[in-house]
Amino acid sequence: MTTKLANILHCYAMGMGIKGISTTFELSRNTVRKYVRLFQESNIPIEQLLSIPGKRLEEMFGSSGERERSPSVRQLELEALLPDYAARLTRKGVTIKSLYEEYRGEHPNGFRHASFGAYLQRYRLVSRPVGHVEHYAADQLYIDFAGDRLQIIDEQTGEVRSVEVFVAILPCSHYTYCEAVWSQKKEDLIKACENALHFYGGVPMAIVPDNLKSAVTRSNHNEPVINEDFAAFAEHYGCSIYPARVRHPKDKALVENAVKLMYKSVYTDLEGLMFHDLESLNASIIQSLSRFNERKLTGRNQSRRQLFEEVEKDYLRTLPSVRYQMKERKSVTVMRNSYVTLRKHHYSVPKEYVGKRVDIVYDADTLDIFYGLRLVTTHHRDEHTLWLHSEGGTQSSR
Repeated sequence: MTTKLANILHCYAMGMGIKGISTTFELSRNTVRKYVRLFQESNIPIEQLLSIPGKRLEEMFGSSGERERSPSVRQLELEALLPDYAARLTRKGVTIKSLYEEYRGEHPNGFRHASFGAYLQRYRLVSRPVGHVEHYAADQLYIDFAGDRLQIIDEQTGEVRSVEVFVAILPCSHYTYCEAVWSQKKEDLIKACENALHFYGGVPMAIVPDNLKSAVTRSNHNEPVINEDFAAFAEHYGCSIYPARVRHPKDKALVENAVKLMYKSVYTDLEGLMFHDLESLNASIIQSLSRFNERKLTGRNQSRRQLFEEVEKDYLRTLPSVRYQMKERKSVTVMRNSYVTLRKHHYSVPKEYVGKRVDIVYDADTLDIFYGLRLVTTHHRDEHTLWLHSEGGTQSSR
């Protein structure tokens, strides 16, 4: 399907509107409407249409009186460059503006910016057409880590430490969140997700992560296994986890695009600045992110923040009254003095469990000791004391 007519009908069948087709192919809307009307009257299924040769399509839908114009020299020159430009546009930091400046430098008498952008957009649509996906308010939150990391410099030693950058986006309003964390481990992932939910002020129906080990224990096309701690976090906030499919980049195209936009906005704003701790780095990220979310979206009169406030914020579910605390688990044997040890601190257990294997389940505040499924005792964690006894016992300081 190599003719302009075939491309027009293809784009219409993929969901592109009359106005968009008219602008992209530089045709009047009436001409586009004529082609679309003939296509609709033909009742030909789209699958069959895509298999019809271009010459046959011209005979079926074209006009014999339509004048054929030979492409100009500069058009042929630009069309020869379009495959390379389209491929480079997917790289980090490459924009249509930068490509146009390069093109004009090599071809001073070439097309203007608007025509250059239209030709490039047309080529991308025809070579890789995509359908439109409708995103509902407060339905999903896409999350990912940026490929490029930021750096923190120790003020005393001068040691440079790289940190990960977490990015989240609500696809309906494109309202974006970003923060730096120490790693991609589950503790930092859960903390970043929780901060994102509090940034948005509510909870969506589902979180869509990439297939990170900290989020997905085992990838599977039909039934992926979610990391237990990440699943517990989602349960606490009353939402589901739907991992993106492996080798299906379009499942998370919006968040990957959000990462690219962070490179062009937040990363650019931070370039040349020096940070000595995570808190100051994130403070600068939030300032840059605020400016990014306040800028108007391309082709709209609203910013991401305005769109979020108007169409999405009220549909998010209410946040729980308390934050999630991730619990850790450790199996130990009760010592002969009727104590168990966790991180060099000792906690008492009833003497009948001496020599038996028990499970310690703990978070930042409390510690539960289980024998099988039976809860044996509970302690409040206190890192400043060495000996802690169960209820009714005594406590001695370090």
